[in-house]
Amino acid sequence: MKLRFQLRHRGVPAPLLGIARTIDAVNERIGRAVLWLVLAVTLISAANALMRYGFGMSSNAWLEIQWYLFGAVFLLAAGYTLKHNGHVRIDVFYGRWVPRARAWIDLLGTALFLLPLCALMVWLSWHGFVESFQRGEVSSDAGGLIRWPVRLLIPLGFALLGLQGVSELIKRVAFLRGQGKLTHEPPMEEV
Repeated sequence: MKLRFQLRHRGVPAPLLGIARTIDAVNERIGRAVLWLVLAVTLISAANALMRYGFGMSSNAWLEIQWYLFGAVFLLAAGYTLKHNGHVRIDVFYGRWVPRARAWIDLLGTALFLLPLCALMVWLSWHGFVESFQRGEVSSDAGGLIRWPVRLLIPLGFALLGLQGVSELIKRVAFLRGQGKLTHEPPMEEV
């Protein structure tokens, strides 16, 4: 007897697919904007190194802005990366499975691990941001920057990742119900 999992409903309602498209568009725009932060970090890093080693001048503010922007790149682009299936996967079986099996794995992984983790991270980091904002927290280093903007990046980045997880969940359910195909699927390996 062969077990087969099927969803019994006709399809995913159009409003849910619209929500998925909206989330995709938001993360696409943010991801493309964040790409420019990579250039900014590179230029600031080069200028900081030139000033430090060429002229013997340095500033903690310039170092901190590099760290802030570097954190912004990774946190704000996480949803964009998930949308484009760019996160690293280390597995033996996933790439060899048919798209339907991969959709089930993605659906379960998103529902059981990604979304709860994102919700927990937003919840845990929000208080730190609010406290930092209310106190006007500033770096303890001489010439350091205010801290609340970088603390805001943590809940914001995980919220964007969680939203993209919701979009991916909707798309996987739609695929399993026969509504279209999955985009950005890695090619099947020939065996």
